Amino acid sequence: MVSQTTAARLRAFLLRAIAVAMLAAFAITAAMRLASAGDGGFGGSVAPTATLPSLDGATGWIQSPALTPESLRGKVVLVDFWTYSCINCLRTLPHVRAWAQKYREHGLVVLGVHTPEFDFERNPANVLRAVRDLKIDYPVAVDSNFALWQAFGTRAWPTLYFVDAKGQIRGQQLGEGRYDKAERMIQQLLREAGRTNVPDDLVSPEGAGTQAAPAPVPAESGETYVGSDRAQGFTAAEGRLRAGRVETYVPAKSLRTNQWTLGGMWNVAGEYAQADEKGGRIAYRFRARDLHLVLGPTQEGRPVRFRVRIDGQAPKDDHGSDTDAEGFGQVDAQRLYQLVRQRSSNTDRLFEIEFLDPGVRAYAFTFG
Repeated sequence: MVSQTTAARLRAFLLRAIAVAMLAAFAITAAMRLASAGDGGFGGSVAPTATLPSLDGATGWIQSPALTPESLRGKVVLVDFWTYSCINCLRTLPHVRAWAQKYREHGLVVLGVHTPEFDFERNPANVLRAVRDLKIDYPVAVDSNFALWQAFGTRAWPTLYFVDAKGQIRGQQLGEGRYDKAERMIQQLLREAGRTNVPDDLVSPEGAGTQAAPAPVPAESGETYVGSDRAQGFTAAEGRLRAGRVETYVPAKSLRTNQWTLGGMWNVAGEYAQADEKGGRIAYRFRARDLHLVLGPTQEGRPVRFRVRIDGQAPKDDHGSDTDAEGFGQVDAQRLYQLVRQRSSNTDRLFEIEFLDPGVRAYAFTFG
C-alpha cells in the first residue's frame, strides 16, 4: 500500500512532468509555426551555445568533398537546413545565395543541408537536379536519413545556424525574414575572426517565381496536405477521403474558405493522391496572393499536362510562373509548382486544376 505522503509526492512529480511536457510541446509547435509563417525567431546571442557537430551522417555531398568540423575551423560557417519542395526554403534561397557570393572571399562558407520532407526528396538525382536548377553554387550535404537534422536538433525548415571561426554555434534563425539581422551576424563573426574590409552594407536580392518574397499581407490559407496521413479540409459530395484504394470522387458542390475537393478517379496514399485517369480534378477555395502545389509526373516519369482555372476562368494576368495566361502547364518533375500569382489577395478565389493525362501525383498546397 502507498502512504498518503508518498502518493502526494507522486502526484506532485506527475504534475511537474506533465507541465514540462506541455511546455516542450508548445515550444516545438511554436517553432514550426514560426518557420511556416515566415516570421522566424532569431537566436542572435553572441555567447557560444554549442559546437558544430560531426557531419559524418550525410548520405552524400554535392559540389564538395565531405566536410568536417576540423576542415571548417578558421572559417565562419552558415548552415542552411532546407528541402527543395518547401516554399519557405525557396523564398530564403535568394538571400543565402547572395551571402555566399558576397562573403566567400572574406572567409564565409555556406553549407546547405538538404533534409527531405517527402520520399521523392530522398532521391539523390532529384536533389542534384534541384541544386542545379536553383543555381546553388555552395556545398550541399545530402541528409536523407535525418542524421544531421538530429545532430543539430533542428525542428523546422528552413533553419539557419551561424558558426564562428572556432567552431562554436553562435546563433540560430527559424523560418523566413529577418535577413538584416542574419547578415549583421555574418559580418560580426567575420570581423571577430580577424577579417578586414568586411562590407557593412546589406544585400537586397529579388527572387522570381517560387523564390519571390511573400505578399506583404500574410496568406489566410495555410499549408494543406493532399495525402491521407496529414490531410485536412477535404470535403466531397459523398463520403470522405479514402486511403489505400482507387475511388471515384464526386466533387463538393460548394467550398468554404480553405476547403478542397477531388473529382474523378484517384488513388490516395499516405503522402499523395494519384489521378488514375485523365480528367482528374482538384478544387480549393483559398485566400492568398500565391498558390503553389507540390506535384510529380507519372511513376514512370512521363509528363502530365494540366489546365488551371480561377473562379471558372483562365487566370490571365494572375497566372503563376509554371502556367501560361490560359492556365496550361506541364508536370515534368517532382517539385513545387507556382500555379497562381495574383496582383492582390483581398478576396476568396476558387482554384481548379484539371489533369489532362493520367498518373499525376499531388502532395501539398502552399501559399504566399
